[in-house]
Amino acid sequence: MAVKYEEEEKPEVQLTSMMDCIFLMLIFFLVSSQLKKIEKEIPLELPVSNVARDVKATPDLITVSVDSKGDLYVNSKPVGAAGLRSALQAAAAENPDRRIRIAGDIFAPFRSIVQVLDTCQQEKLTVVGIHTADGLKK
Repeated sequence: MAVKYEEEEKPEVQLTSMMDCIFLMLIFFLVSSQLKKIEKEIPLELPVSNVARDVKATPDLITVSVDSKGDLYVNSKPVGAAGLRSALQAAAAENPDRRIRIAGDIFAPFRSIVQVLDTCQQEKLTVVGIHTADGLKK
């Protein structure tokens, strides 16, 4: 027996789940674009090297920046000497083979760079590199 309906409902396409997916993708792209800018916040003029190797940044890489005044930053967060030591102690406790990248301004006081190197040595972090600008690219 066939059932007849008086009002026929028109078929509709449910867009709720597609809108959810688009919203999640929008959030993902916003967050990922913000993460790329973290290292660019500190205005540094890196020294130029003609023989530097291009090394890809990994998620466990810790960047210690020294600006032209000698101020220290760990992953773009300002820290003093005590903050640098505690950040490197935590990194060494988690993974003693963690990579450290020193990004020093061309006019940074050398004593600040030596202080970073000494702190890395004291915390037994031996995989340390110096971040430079590529002199071959023009």
